[in-house]
Amino acid sequence: MRSMGGDQVEEAVASCAALLRTAVERDWEGTKAGRLDWSCRETAEHIAGDLIAYAGQLAGRATKDYVPFDIVMEDGTDNAGYVDVIETTGALLAATVRTTPREVRAFHPYPFRSANREGFAAMGITEVLVHTHDIAEGLGLAYEPPAELCADVLARIFPHVRPGDAPWPTLLWATGRAELPGRARLTEWHWNNNLVIPAERLTLQGVTPAAAADLSAGGTGGFDWVEDGPFEGTRFAAGMVAKSYEAGTHRPEWGMFVLVRTEDGRAVGGMGFHGTPDEERRAEVGYDLAESARGNGYASEALGALSAWSLAREDVDLLFAAIDHTNIPSQRVISRAGYTRVSEDVETHAYEEKGLERSLRLYARQD
Repeated sequence: MRSMGGDQVEEAVASCAALLRTAVERDWEGTKAGRLDWSCRETAEHIAGDLIAYAGQLAGRATKDYVPFDIVMEDGTDNAGYVDVIETTGALLAATVRTTPREVRAFHPYPFRSANREGFAAMGITEVLVHTHDIAEGLGLAYEPPAELCADVLARIFPHVRPGDAPWPTLLWATGRAELPGRARLTEWHWNNNLVIPAERLTLQGVTPAAAADLSAGGTGGFDWVEDGPFEGTRFAAGMVAKSYEAGTHRPEWGMFVLVRTEDGRAVGGMGFHGTPDEERRAEVGYDLAESARGNGYASEALGALSAWSLAREDVDLLFAAIDHTNIPSQRVISRAGYTRVSEDVETHAYEEKGLERSLRLYARQD
């Protein structure tokens, strides 16, 4: 998995600066930036403002609101000076992303009120790319950033968007700026940073499609795992997330989470849902732990936190799990998490990934 970090921020800023420097003699103040209400100059200032704001959030470890500062251009700054400021603020965000520990999260209002370093990098890159497009459109210039950079952004903060064959047109469509064959034009759009649910000794960290693809392929997904992790069930579940993303059916709140110990930042297992709630507002849960992490109550603790978060939503009334009759440890986990056994025997269920049929017990929780 290619990382989303300082190098990618610099790549985006370089593509922006290279284009804008070809047009510094043009009238930015009197030219509207594409379909925006801003001029090209106001849009350039907005790019720089976003870059420094995101750097400030991470550097200041802001947790409740934006750090209350803004960027102001000196009177008389010309277009070339605006590009200089974009390059400088981009360098500051890149440096901040590189030096911020992975587990740090800082305030961002949408959608779950926080983001990690990858999220801020991806948001900064998106702002650079799409607003460079706006300026280019206003000035009548051609602009197309690196396709891999666009794909990286889509797989991290647009998990709800089917990726498509061409990443740049897909990103323009996802931000309401372009038509895309077979898809309705967007009048409103948003990105989606990963959800993190706290538990007593753990955090449940939502897995992005980029991380899921890496886990499925045998990588770490960007997590620092205990020595024998991740377990095979986590890799299989990650593969299902990657497939649903490619199909455009992935909904991150009903996807997969990695369980990370608060004390040392090590990942110990995976947990999540088999899909979105059905028509009867039911959702199925599943989980596994690395063998070295078992016997510490982590799974029950995490499942209790995930269940409480899920059942507080308006789109689900009941959670359930089907567990093998012989899997006594898993039955103990789910009982400790507040689930009740509702059926001794259910229909035999085929696990296609293993080619086996197993008799299951059904457990459910309803708050």
